[in-house]
Amino acid sequence: MRFLYVFPHPDDEAFGPAGAMHRQLQQGHEVYLLTLTRGGATKQRKRLGLSVEEMGEVRYQEMLEVEKVLGLSGMTVLDLPDSGLKHMDPRKIEKVVSDHIRKIQPDIFVSYPVHGISGFHDHLVMHAVAKQVFLALREEGVPYLKRLAFFTIPYEGDGTFKKGADFIMKQSLPEEMDCVVSLNESNIDALKESLDCYKTYQQVIEKVQVKELVGDSIYFEIYQESFNPPLTDLTEHLPD
Repeated sequence: MRFLYVFPHPDDEAFGPAGAMHRQLQQGHEVYLLTLTRGGATKQRKRLGLSVEEMGEVRYQEMLEVEKVLGLSGMTVLDLPDSGLKHMDPRKIEKVVSDHIRKIQPDIFVSYPVHGISGFHDHLVMHAVAKQVFLALREEGVPYLKRLAFFTIPYEGDGTFKKGADFIMKQSLPEEMDCVVSLNESNIDALKESLDCYKTYQQVIEKVQVKELVGDSIYFEIYQESFNPPLTDLTEHLPD
């Protein structure tokens, strides 16, 4: 099977489903990553005294290291405006994503849930774009693109992954979990190594205590499908 993960920023994959991506590669699947921006507008650039363009280049180089750590089948990093996707004509973003999907021809497309986890505007735009592109290509009748899934965090009471952060993490209800991918030790190690690649973000990673909070499962919602009990693999029970 072929997976395509699409996120707006560098580190979205490492703070998110990197462990599941590594697991899928271990299982012999192809796993591709598309990142829409270089993430140069991050507040970390001010601490480092870098321009948006300079920070974007630094983060791109960090992503190249992530690509090696995970052993991705392929990775593309675009240069759409970081923190500015909400100002773009959404049709232009949809075309960029649609064109990449046509190129990769994935069976499974993964992005952010409706709440975007962090609630950042770029994440919310990404969710809307993912649904629109998925539905349009399915309506067109492409033979690939069998499933759209959303990486998420399950609601476990107050405070999941938000301690020390400057935002409140959004979560999905337990009944919205359609797939729970179990991670082995090497998957967890790969996730942590991916986080280590982002040298410019180590202060944030330590402050939020991401590594300490990493569990042994990655959670997904599946668009227009429902599974109870949840699937254990995103390739199970694919629609025709």
